[in-house]
Amino acid sequence: MGGKSANKAGYFDKLKGLLEEYRSVFVVAIDNVSSQQMHEVRHSLRGDGVVLMGKNTMVRRALKTFINDTPEYERLLPFVKGNVGFVFTNGELKEIRDKLLANRVAAPARAGAVAPIDVWIPAGNTGMEPGKTSFFQALGVPTKIARGTIEITTDLKLVEAGNKVGPSEATLLNMMNISPFTYGLGIEQVYDQGQVFSAEILDIGQEQLLGSLAKAITTIATISLAINFPTVPSVMHSIINSYKNLLAVAVETAITWPEVEELKDRIANPEAYAAAAPAAAAAGGAAAAPAQEEKKDESESEDDEGFGGLLYVDFF
Repeated sequence: MGGKSANKAGYFDKLKGLLEEYRSVFVVAIDNVSSQQMHEVRHSLRGDGVVLMGKNTMVRRALKTFINDTPEYERLLPFVKGNVGFVFTNGELKEIRDKLLANRVAAPARAGAVAPIDVWIPAGNTGMEPGKTSFFQALGVPTKIARGTIEITTDLKLVEAGNKVGPSEATLLNMMNISPFTYGLGIEQVYDQGQVFSAEILDIGQEQLLGSLAKAITTIATISLAINFPTVPSVMHSIINSYKNLLAVAVETAITWPEVEELKDRIANPEAYAAAAPAAAAAGGAAAAPAQEEKKDESESEDDEGFGGLLYVDFF
């Protein structure tokens, strides 16, 4: 009895030490994973992570004792169920995830096992003698006799994903030396510095994050302008729109200020500015192209700065 208590206390201390030393934990499914595979996983993680196994009841009990001091450990409790283990790491999560999933081995179909994927029988010569034709017929596999051997005429889905493999299906697959399944560690959940999320989150790239952020900022600015509620994304647009309104009032009234004089002059004397273009073109020769380019730059500058340089807003 004393030995069990000592082992339990030792396990609690080890789990607590790993949780304090490592900031991230992978909760991994270990169904159908052999001891040899676990050895290879431990070897691939050497220096990058530590694998810890244990009974779920003991792990839950240990975590509950740690919750008083570290409440975020409670987020791990819902995932301590089934046949799972734990991988502790301070490494880059995506790299560790890839190492965990890389070690997979092919396995033959076993009667009663749930098929993780659809299992197909390919068309072609099986090399089996005609005496086994009845076995194929019992499973509904279309065959014919060719050159003294059984040949499957068309591809056939033998087992659907999610269904149990029957004894006859398992026997047929083994007779044909087909190992349709692969087994290895599966990522159930990721715990990282108090946050819990699925492994798919690790595949989200920086471009996708920036795109979502830009879209959210645009949405906020649009809503803010529509309901006339100022926010940081919308304030620059509000300032520009307000200044445009001021310019419109100045153009229609006698109100003026130095920066708006050029705009009023352009409106009052459009021919004076139109006449400047032919004069520049008449210069001709090598000076024509630079003049046009300079005019283009000036036009772009007017568009960017708004009405002849009256306002310039640098958005980024």
